[in-house]
Amino acid sequence: MPALAASALLLAAGCSSPSSQAEPSSSAAARQADEETAASAADRSLAVAAAPTGSTATATARPGDSDGRAHRTKLSVSSYDGKTRRAVISSDTAPSSTPSATSSPSGSSSPSSSPSASAAPHRTAVGDVIASAPAPGAPDGLLAEVTKVIGETDEGTEVQTAPARLNALLGDDTAKGSVPVDPAAFDIDELLPDVDVSWSKTADVHVGPEGATVPLGSLRLDVRADLPTVGNTSASAAASVSGFVQVAPQVDFRYGGEGTAAAPAAAYLGVSGDWTSGWSLKGRAGASATPVRIPFATLHADPVLQVGPVPVVVNLDLTCYIQVSGDGRITVDVEQSLQGDFKAGGTFGLGQGWTPVSSSDMKSTPVRTSVTTAGSVQAALGAQATVGLYGSVGVVADLAPYVRGEGTGTVTGTDSVFEADGSWSVYGGVDLSGTLRLQLTIFGTPVFQRDIPLGALHREWKLAGGGSPS
Repeated sequence: MPALAASALLLAAGCSSPSSQAEPSSSAAARQADEETAASAADRSLAVAAAPTGSTATATARPGDSDGRAHRTKLSVSSYDGKTRRAVISSDTAPSSTPSATSSPSGSSSPSSSPSASAAPHRTAVGDVIASAPAPGAPDGLLAEVTKVIGETDEGTEVQTAPARLNALLGDDTAKGSVPVDPAAFDIDELLPDVDVSWSKTADVHVGPEGATVPLGSLRLDVRADLPTVGNTSASAAASVSGFVQVAPQVDFRYGGEGTAAAPAAAYLGVSGDWTSGWSLKGRAGASATPVRIPFATLHADPVLQVGPVPVVVNLDLTCYIQVSGDGRITVDVEQSLQGDFKAGGTFGLGQGWTPVSSSDMKSTPVRTSVTTAGSVQAALGAQATVGLYGSVGVVADLAPYVRGEGTGTVTGTDSVFEADGSWSVYGGVDLSGTLRLQLTIFGTPVFQRDIPLGALHREWKLAGGGSPS
Protein backbone atom coordinates (compact mmCIF):
# COMPACT_ATOMS: atom_id res chain seq x y z
CA MET A 1 0.00 0.00 0.00
CA PRO A 2 2.70 2.56 0.86
CA ALA A 3 4.42 1.82 -2.45
CA LEU A 4 1.15 2.13 -4.35
CA ALA A 5 0.30 5.35 -2.55
CA ALA A 6 3.71 6.76 -3.30
CA SER A 7 3.38 5.84 -6.97
CA ALA A 8 -0.04 7.45 -7.17
CA LEU A 9 1.27 10.58 -5.49
CA LEU A 10 4.19 10.80 -7.88
CA LEU A 11 1.88 10.24 -10.86
CA ALA A 12 -0.49 12.96 -9.66
CA ALA A 13 2.42 15.35 -9.15
CA GLY A 14 3.81 14.54 -12.59
CA CYS A 15 0.47 15.17 -14.28
CA SER A 16 -0.26 18.38 -12.45
CA SER A 17 3.21 19.89 -12.74
CA PRO A 18 3.07 21.09 -16.36
CA SER A 19 -0.25 22.85 -15.94
CA SER A 20 0.85 24.54 -12.74
CA GLN A 21 4.02 25.76 -14.46
CA ALA A 22 2.22 26.79 -17.65
CA GLU A 23 -0.21 29.02 -15.79
CA PRO A 24 2.38 31.54 -14.60
CA SER A 25 4.07 31.42 -18.03
CA SER A 26 0.76 32.15 -19.79
CA SER A 27 -0.07 34.97 -17.38
CA ALA A 28 3.37 36.51 -17.87
CA ALA A 29 2.99 36.37 -21.66
CA ALA A 30 -0.43 37.97 -21.41
CA ARG A 31 0.86 40.69 -19.11
CA GLN A 32 3.79 41.34 -21.46
CA ALA A 33 1.43 41.56 -24.43
CA ASP A 34 -0.80 43.99 -22.56
CA GLU A 35 2.19 46.11 -21.59
CA GLU A 36 3.48 46.17 -25.17
CA THR A 37 0.02 47.14 -26.46
CA ALA A 38 -0.23 49.89 -23.87
CA ALA A 39 3.27 51.14 -24.69
CA SER A 40 2.48 51.03 -28.40
CA ALA A 41 -0.68 53.02 -27.83
CA ALA A 42 1.17 55.54 -25.67
CA ASP A 43 3.93 55.95 -28.24
CA ARG A 44 1.63 55.95 -31.25
CA SER A 45 2.26 58.98 -33.44
CA LEU A 46 0.46 59.44 -36.73
CA ALA A 47 2.60 60.13 -39.77
CA VAL A 48 2.18 63.55 -41.39
CA ALA A 49 2.86 63.59 -45.13
CA ALA A 50 1.71 65.28 -48.32
CA ALA A 51 -1.27 63.53 -49.85
CA PRO A 52 -0.93 62.52 -53.51
CA THR A 53 -1.81 65.22 -56.03
CA GLY A 54 -5.53 65.21 -56.74
CA SER A 55 -6.28 63.17 -53.63
CA THR A 56 -9.99 62.64 -52.85
CA ALA A 57 -9.32 60.94 -49.51
CA THR A 58 -12.12 60.88 -46.94
CA ALA A 59 -12.10 59.81 -43.30
CA THR A 60 -15.00 59.30 -40.92
CA ALA A 61 -15.45 58.73 -37.21
CA ARG A 62 -18.63 57.32 -35.67
CA PRO A 63 -19.21 57.89 -31.95
CA GLY A 64 -21.00 54.54 -31.60
CA ASP A 65 -18.05 52.50 -32.88
CA SER A 66 -16.21 50.40 -30.34
CA ASP A 67 -12.90 52.25 -30.74
CA GLY A 68 -14.33 55.62 -31.82
CA ARG A 69 -11.33 56.16 -34.10
CA ALA A 70 -11.25 57.76 -37.52
CA HIS A 71 -11.05 55.37 -40.49
CA ARG A 72 -10.27 55.87 -44.13
CA THR A 73 -13.45 55.20 -46.01
CA LYS A 74 -14.70 54.55 -49.52
CA LEU A 75 -17.31 57.26 -49.03
CA SER A 76 -16.78 60.61 -50.73
CA VAL A 77 -18.42 64.03 -50.85
CA SER A 78 -20.20 64.23 -54.21
CA SER A 79 -21.43 67.78 -53.62
CA TYR A 80 -21.68 70.38 -50.89
CA ASP A 81 -23.68 73.60 -50.49
CA GLY A 82 -21.86 76.05 -48.24
CA LYS A 83 -25.00 78.15 -47.65
CA THR A 84 -27.28 75.37 -46.45
CA ARG A 85 -24.44 73.08 -45.22
CA ARG A 86 -26.08 70.18 -47.03
CA ALA A 87 -23.86 67.50 -48.57
CA VAL A 88 -24.37 64.43 -50.71
CA ILE A 89 -22.27 61.45 -49.61
CA SER A 90 -21.66 58.58 -52.04
CA SER A 91 -19.70 55.35 -52.13
CA ASP A 92 -16.76 55.20 -54.54
CA THR A 93 -16.47 51.42 -54.85
CA ALA A 94 -18.59 48.33 -54.67
CA PRO A 95 -18.33 46.21 -51.52
CA SER A 96 -16.76 43.34 -53.47
CA SER A 97 -13.70 45.46 -54.23
CA THR A 98 -13.04 46.30 -50.59
CA PRO A 99 -9.76 44.65 -49.58
CA SER A 100 -9.68 42.50 -46.49
CA ALA A 101 -7.19 43.04 -43.70
CA THR A 102 -5.41 39.81 -44.59
CA SER A 103 -4.82 40.91 -48.17
CA SER A 104 -2.75 43.93 -47.16
CA PRO A 105 1.00 43.65 -47.60
CA SER A 106 2.65 42.70 -44.34
CA GLY A 107 4.84 45.24 -42.63
CA SER A 108 3.35 48.21 -44.52
CA SER A 109 3.12 51.42 -42.51
CA SER A 110 0.49 52.93 -44.84
CA PRO A 111 -2.72 53.89 -43.03
CA SER A 112 -4.75 51.77 -45.51
CA SER A 113 -2.87 48.60 -44.57
CA SER A 114 -4.26 48.35 -41.03
CA PRO A 115 -7.71 46.92 -40.28
CA SER A 116 -8.70 50.07 -38.36
CA ALA A 117 -7.61 52.43 -41.12
CA SER A 118 -9.80 51.17 -43.95
CA ALA A 119 -13.47 50.60 -43.26
CA ALA A 120 -15.97 48.98 -45.57
CA PRO A 121 -18.51 51.36 -47.14
CA HIS A 122 -21.50 51.95 -44.90
CA ARG A 123 -24.52 54.21 -44.81
CA THR A 124 -23.98 57.68 -43.42
CA ALA A 125 -25.55 58.14 -39.99
CA VAL A 126 -26.32 61.01 -37.65
CA GLY A 127 -23.26 61.77 -35.55
CA ASP A 128 -20.72 60.77 -38.21
CA VAL A 129 -17.81 63.21 -38.45
CA ILE A 130 -16.43 63.53 -41.98
CA ALA A 131 -13.10 64.98 -43.15
CA SER A 132 -12.71 65.32 -46.90
CA ALA A 133 -10.10 66.58 -49.33
CA PRO A 134 -11.34 69.36 -51.67
CA ALA A 135 -14.60 68.26 -53.29
CA PRO A 136 -17.31 69.79 -55.53
CA GLY A 137 -18.73 72.76 -53.64
CA ALA A 138 -16.02 72.48 -50.96
CA PRO A 139 -12.80 73.70 -52.62
CA ASP A 140 -11.18 74.25 -49.21
CA GLY A 141 -11.99 70.73 -48.04
CA LEU A 142 -14.71 69.77 -45.57
CA LEU A 143 -14.75 68.99 -41.86
CA ALA A 144 -18.34 68.43 -40.73
CA GLU A 145 -20.66 66.41 -38.51
CA VAL A 146 -23.82 64.80 -39.88
CA THR A 147 -26.81 66.16 -37.95
CA LYS A 148 -29.61 64.74 -40.11
CA VAL A 149 -30.00 62.18 -42.86
CA ILE A 150 -32.38 63.75 -45.37
CA GLY A 151 -32.71 60.89 -47.85
CA GLU A 152 -31.35 59.06 -50.85
CA THR A 153 -30.67 60.67 -54.23
CA ASP A 154 -29.20 59.45 -57.52
CA GLU A 155 -25.85 60.85 -56.35
CA GLY A 156 -25.90 59.29 -52.88
CA THR A 157 -27.17 60.08 -49.40
CA GLU A 158 -28.13 63.71 -48.77
CA VAL A 159 -27.31 64.92 -45.25
CA GLN A 160 -27.47 68.07 -43.18
CA THR A 161 -24.14 68.97 -41.56
CA ALA A 162 -22.69 71.28 -38.92
CA PRO A 163 -19.07 72.39 -38.37
CA ALA A 164 -16.87 69.86 -36.59
CA ARG A 165 -13.53 69.93 -34.81
CA LEU A 166 -10.34 68.00 -35.52
CA ASN A 167 -10.26 66.36 -32.10
CA ALA A 168 -13.41 64.46 -33.05
CA LEU A 169 -11.29 62.60 -35.62
CA LEU A 170 -7.78 62.60 -34.18
CA GLY A 171 -8.90 61.81 -30.62
CA ASP A 172 -5.98 60.94 -28.35
CA ASP A 173 -3.48 60.43 -31.17
CA THR A 174 -0.43 62.61 -31.65
CA ALA A 175 1.01 63.96 -34.90
CA LYS A 176 3.79 66.32 -35.90
CA GLY A 177 5.30 67.21 -39.26
CA SER A 178 6.28 69.86 -41.77
CA VAL A 179 5.24 69.43 -45.39
CA PRO A 180 6.66 71.50 -48.30
CA VAL A 181 4.10 73.06 -50.62
CA ASP A 182 4.56 72.07 -54.26
CA PRO A 183 5.12 75.32 -56.23
CA ALA A 184 3.08 73.86 -59.08
CA ALA A 185 0.07 73.65 -56.74
CA PHE A 186 -0.31 77.44 -56.52
CA ASP A 187 -2.94 79.32 -58.47
CA ILE A 188 -1.27 82.66 -59.29
CA ASP A 189 -2.98 85.91 -60.20
CA GLU A 190 -0.57 88.51 -61.59
CA LEU A 191 -1.77 91.99 -60.60
CA LEU A 192 0.80 94.07 -62.51
CA PRO A 193 1.87 93.80 -66.18
CA ASP A 194 5.57 93.07 -65.62
CA VAL A 195 5.41 89.99 -63.39
CA ASP A 196 7.17 86.73 -64.25
CA VAL A 197 6.65 83.46 -62.38
CA SER A 198 9.30 80.73 -62.20
CA TRP A 199 9.55 77.33 -60.55
CA SER A 200 11.22 74.04 -61.30
CA LYS A 201 10.65 70.38 -60.53
CA THR A 202 12.47 67.14 -61.16
CA ALA A 203 12.65 65.64 -64.66
CA ASP A 204 13.60 69.07 -66.07
CA VAL A 205 10.11 70.49 -65.60
CA HIS A 206 10.52 74.27 -65.62
CA VAL A 207 8.16 77.23 -65.72
CA GLY A 208 9.29 80.82 -66.16
CA PRO A 209 11.64 83.01 -68.20
CA GLU A 210 14.54 81.35 -69.95
CA GLY A 211 17.68 81.56 -67.88
CA ALA A 212 15.92 81.96 -64.55
CA THR A 213 17.52 79.54 -62.11
CA VAL A 214 15.20 78.44 -59.33
CA PRO A 215 16.06 75.76 -56.75
CA LEU A 216 13.80 72.72 -56.68
CA GLY A 217 10.75 73.35 -54.53
CA SER A 218 11.05 77.14 -54.68
CA LEU A 219 8.73 79.63 -56.32
CA ARG A 220 10.10 82.88 -57.73
CA LEU A 221 8.28 86.04 -58.81
CA ASP A 222 10.08 88.84 -60.67
CA VAL A 223 8.46 92.27 -60.86
CA ARG A 224 9.07 95.75 -62.21
CA ALA A 225 6.78 98.70 -61.54
CA ASP A 226 6.80 102.46 -62.02
CA LEU A 227 6.03 104.49 -58.92
CA PRO A 228 4.19 107.82 -58.60
CA THR A 229 6.70 110.69 -58.74
CA VAL A 230 6.74 114.14 -57.24
CA GLY A 231 5.16 117.01 -59.19
CA ASN A 232 7.50 118.18 -61.95
CA THR A 233 10.15 115.52 -61.45
CA SER A 234 12.44 115.22 -64.46
CA ALA A 235 12.49 112.07 -66.55
CA SER A 236 15.92 111.23 -65.18
CA ALA A 237 14.43 111.03 -61.68
CA ALA A 238 11.43 108.90 -62.66
CA ALA A 239 10.81 106.44 -59.84
CA SER A 240 10.68 102.68 -60.28
CA VAL A 241 11.17 99.53 -58.28
CA SER A 242 12.23 96.14 -59.56
CA GLY A 243 13.30 92.86 -58.04
CA PHE A 244 12.27 89.34 -57.15
CA VAL A 245 10.90 87.26 -54.31
CA GLN A 246 11.85 83.59 -54.06
CA VAL A 247 10.21 81.47 -51.38
CA ALA A 248 10.04 77.76 -50.51
CA PRO A 249 7.05 77.60 -48.14
CA GLN A 250 6.12 74.68 -45.95
CA VAL A 251 3.19 74.05 -43.62
CA ASP A 252 3.96 73.09 -40.01
CA PHE A 253 1.36 71.00 -38.13
CA ARG A 254 1.26 69.47 -34.66
CA TYR A 255 -1.47 67.81 -32.59
CA GLY A 256 -1.36 66.10 -29.21
CA GLY A 257 -4.75 64.67 -28.35
CA GLU A 258 -6.55 64.00 -25.08
CA GLY A 259 -9.63 62.33 -26.58
CA THR A 260 -12.51 63.14 -28.92
CA ALA A 261 -14.44 65.09 -26.27
CA ALA A 262 -11.52 67.02 -24.79
CA ALA A 263 -9.29 69.86 -25.90
CA PRO A 264 -5.90 68.67 -27.16
CA ALA A 265 -2.92 69.00 -24.85
CA ALA A 266 -0.92 70.62 -27.66
CA ALA A 267 -1.47 72.00 -31.15
CA TYR A 268 0.45 74.09 -33.68
CA LEU A 269 -0.27 75.57 -37.08
CA GLY A 270 2.11 77.78 -39.01
CA VAL A 271 4.07 78.51 -42.13
CA SER A 272 7.85 78.59 -42.52
CA GLY A 273 10.45 78.35 -45.23
CA ASP A 274 13.48 79.77 -47.00
CA TRP A 275 13.40 83.29 -48.38
CA THR A 276 15.53 85.09 -50.96
CA SER A 277 14.81 88.53 -52.36
CA GLY A 278 16.60 91.22 -54.25
CA TRP A 279 15.34 94.59 -55.38
CA SER A 280 16.31 98.08 -56.43
CA LEU A 281 14.63 101.43 -55.90
CA LYS A 282 15.50 104.25 -58.28
CA GLY A 283 14.35 107.84 -58.65
CA ARG A 284 12.38 110.24 -56.53
CA ALA A 285 9.20 108.50 -55.45
CA GLY A 286 6.20 110.61 -54.50
CA ALA A 287 5.83 108.74 -51.24
CA SER A 288 4.30 109.80 -47.94
CA ALA A 289 4.84 109.08 -44.28
CA THR A 290 2.04 106.53 -44.55
CA PRO A 291 3.39 103.44 -46.34
CA VAL A 292 1.94 102.86 -49.80
CA ARG A 293 1.47 99.15 -50.51
CA ILE A 294 1.26 97.91 -54.11
CA PRO A 295 0.32 94.19 -54.41
CA PHE A 296 1.78 92.60 -57.54
CA ALA A 297 0.68 88.96 -57.23
CA THR A 298 -1.63 86.75 -55.19
CA LEU A 299 -1.12 83.01 -54.78
CA HIS A 300 -3.42 80.32 -53.40
CA ALA A 301 -2.92 76.62 -52.69
CA ASP A 302 -4.84 73.95 -50.78
CA PRO A 303 -2.25 71.31 -49.88
CA VAL A 304 -3.68 68.19 -48.23
CA LEU A 305 -1.76 66.77 -45.27
CA GLN A 306 -2.40 63.07 -44.71
CA VAL A 307 -2.39 62.80 -40.90
CA GLY A 308 -2.75 59.07 -40.40
CA PRO A 309 -6.10 58.25 -42.03
CA VAL A 310 -7.36 61.85 -41.84
CA PRO A 311 -6.96 64.31 -44.75
CA VAL A 312 -6.22 67.71 -43.20
CA VAL A 313 -6.72 70.44 -45.80
CA VAL A 314 -4.52 73.51 -45.35
CA ASN A 315 -5.46 76.74 -47.11
CA LEU A 316 -2.43 78.90 -47.90
CA ASP A 317 -2.63 82.37 -49.45
CA LEU A 318 0.30 84.64 -50.29
CA THR A 319 0.10 88.26 -51.39
CA CYS A 320 3.40 89.63 -52.68
CA TYR A 321 3.76 93.40 -52.58
CA ILE A 322 5.95 96.45 -52.94
CA GLN A 323 5.74 99.03 -50.17
CA VAL A 324 7.25 102.52 -50.22
CA SER A 325 7.22 105.30 -47.65
CA GLY A 326 9.18 108.51 -47.25
CA ASP A 327 8.99 112.27 -47.49
CA GLY A 328 9.10 112.48 -51.30
CA ARG A 329 12.17 114.73 -51.22
CA ILE A 330 15.00 112.25 -51.65
CA THR A 331 16.33 110.77 -54.89
CA VAL A 332 17.90 107.34 -54.51
CA ASP A 333 19.44 104.50 -56.45
CA VAL A 334 19.57 101.62 -53.98
CA GLU A 335 20.01 97.88 -54.51
CA GLN A 336 19.69 95.28 -51.78
CA SER A 337 19.57 91.48 -51.53
CA LEU A 338 18.49 89.35 -48.58
CA GLN A 339 18.56 85.64 -47.86
CA GLY A 340 17.39 83.68 -44.85
CA ASP A 341 14.40 81.91 -43.34
CA PHE A 342 11.23 82.69 -41.46
CA LYS A 343 8.65 81.02 -39.22
CA ALA A 344 5.24 82.24 -38.08
CA GLY A 345 2.34 80.48 -36.42
CA GLY A 346 0.41 79.76 -33.26
CA THR A 347 1.03 77.14 -30.60
CA PHE A 348 -1.45 75.83 -28.03
CA GLY A 349 -0.91 74.34 -24.57
CA LEU A 350 -3.43 73.57 -21.87
CA GLY A 351 -1.67 75.87 -19.41
CA GLN A 352 -1.17 78.96 -21.56
CA GLY A 353 -3.75 78.64 -24.35
CA TRP A 354 -2.81 79.98 -27.79
CA THR A 355 0.44 81.93 -28.04
CA PRO A 356 2.19 83.36 -31.11
CA VAL A 357 5.42 82.08 -32.65
CA SER A 358 7.52 84.28 -34.96
CA SER A 359 11.16 84.28 -35.98
CA SER A 360 13.28 85.35 -38.93
CA ASP A 361 17.00 85.16 -39.65
CA MET A 362 18.04 87.26 -42.63
CA LYS A 363 21.47 88.10 -44.00
CA SER A 364 22.10 90.92 -46.47
CA THR A 365 24.60 91.34 -49.27
CA PRO A 366 26.76 94.49 -49.72
CA VAL A 367 24.68 97.51 -50.60
CA ARG A 368 24.91 99.60 -53.74
CA THR A 369 23.56 103.07 -53.19
CA SER A 370 23.31 106.62 -54.40
CA VAL A 371 21.47 109.19 -52.24
CA THR A 372 20.89 112.68 -53.58
CA THR A 373 19.47 115.66 -51.61
CA ALA A 374 18.14 115.57 -48.08
CA GLY A 375 15.24 113.34 -47.13
CA SER A 376 14.27 109.78 -46.28
CA VAL A 377 12.76 106.78 -48.01
CA GLN A 378 12.01 103.13 -47.16
CA ALA A 379 11.16 100.38 -49.63
CA ALA A 380 10.10 96.81 -48.92
CA LEU A 381 9.47 93.81 -51.12
CA GLY A 382 7.41 91.51 -48.93
CA ALA A 383 4.65 88.94 -48.65
CA GLN A 384 1.60 88.46 -46.48
CA ALA A 385 0.63 84.85 -45.78
CA THR A 386 -2.61 83.49 -44.38
CA VAL A 387 -2.84 79.87 -43.21
CA GLY A 388 -6.01 78.04 -42.24
CA LEU A 389 -7.72 74.67 -42.16
CA TYR A 390 -10.80 73.69 -44.18
CA GLY A 391 -11.54 77.29 -45.21
CA SER A 392 -11.09 78.96 -41.82
CA VAL A 393 -8.19 81.40 -41.50
CA GLY A 394 -6.05 80.70 -38.42
CA VAL A 395 -2.77 82.59 -38.87
CA VAL A 396 -1.97 85.82 -40.73
CA ALA A 397 1.74 86.66 -41.08
CA ASP A 398 3.42 89.58 -42.85
CA LEU A 399 7.12 89.36 -43.75
CA ALA A 400 8.64 92.59 -45.06
CA PRO A 401 12.40 92.79 -45.68
CA TYR A 402 13.24 96.41 -46.46
CA VAL A 403 15.96 98.94 -47.19
CA ARG A 404 15.88 102.43 -45.72
CA GLY A 405 17.91 105.46 -46.74
CA GLU A 406 18.22 108.94 -45.26
CA GLY A 407 20.52 111.83 -45.96
CA THR A 408 21.14 115.53 -45.43
CA GLY A 409 23.20 116.06 -48.56
CA THR A 410 24.55 114.15 -51.53
CA VAL A 411 26.07 110.68 -51.36
CA THR A 412 27.25 108.52 -54.24
CA GLY A 413 29.14 105.27 -54.21
CA THR A 414 29.25 101.53 -54.54
CA ASP A 415 29.72 98.85 -51.86
CA SER A 416 32.17 100.27 -49.30
CA VAL A 417 33.53 103.23 -51.33
CA PHE A 418 31.44 106.40 -51.05
CA GLU A 419 31.81 110.13 -51.56
CA ALA A 420 29.63 112.26 -49.30
CA ASP A 421 28.75 115.89 -48.91
CA GLY A 422 26.57 115.81 -45.79
CA SER A 423 25.52 113.00 -43.47
CA TRP A 424 23.84 109.90 -44.76
CA SER A 425 22.91 106.36 -43.75
CA VAL A 426 21.49 103.28 -45.42
CA TYR A 427 19.89 100.49 -43.37
CA GLY A 428 18.59 97.03 -44.08
CA GLY A 429 15.92 95.40 -41.97
CA VAL A 430 13.03 92.99 -41.68
CA ASP A 431 9.59 93.30 -40.09
CA LEU A 432 7.52 90.24 -39.21
CA SER A 433 4.04 90.74 -37.80
CA GLY A 434 0.66 89.05 -37.86
CA THR A 435 -2.40 87.77 -36.02
CA LEU A 436 -3.79 84.54 -34.59
CA ARG A 437 -7.46 84.29 -35.54
CA LEU A 438 -10.45 82.90 -33.66
CA GLN A 439 -10.79 80.12 -36.21
CA LEU A 440 -7.85 78.25 -34.68
CA THR A 441 -10.49 76.68 -32.41
CA ILE A 442 -11.04 74.21 -35.27
CA PHE A 443 -8.47 72.07 -33.43
CA GLY A 444 -11.03 71.60 -30.64
CA THR A 445 -9.37 74.14 -28.34
CA PRO A 446 -11.36 76.58 -26.19
CA VAL A 447 -12.70 79.67 -27.94
CA PHE A 448 -10.63 82.80 -27.26
CA GLN A 449 -12.44 86.10 -27.14
CA ARG A 450 -10.36 88.15 -29.57
CA ASP A 451 -7.69 87.90 -32.21
CA ILE A 452 -4.18 87.63 -30.74
CA PRO A 453 -1.40 89.78 -32.27
CA LEU A 454 1.47 87.67 -33.50
CA GLY A 455 3.91 90.14 -31.99
CA ALA A 456 6.04 92.48 -34.06
CA LEU A 457 9.53 91.23 -34.82
CA HIS A 458 11.72 94.13 -35.95
CA ARG A 459 15.40 93.90 -36.84
CA GLU A 460 17.47 96.60 -38.51
CA TRP A 461 21.15 96.82 -39.30
CA LYS A 462 23.29 99.57 -40.78
CA LEU A 463 24.59 98.84 -44.26
CA ALA A 464 26.57 101.99 -44.90
CA GLY A 465 26.81 105.58 -43.78
CA GLY A 466 29.01 108.50 -42.97
CA GLY A 467 29.32 112.28 -42.83
CA SER A 468 31.07 115.12 -44.61
CA PRO A 469 34.79 115.42 -44.05
CA SER A 470 35.77 118.01 -41.47
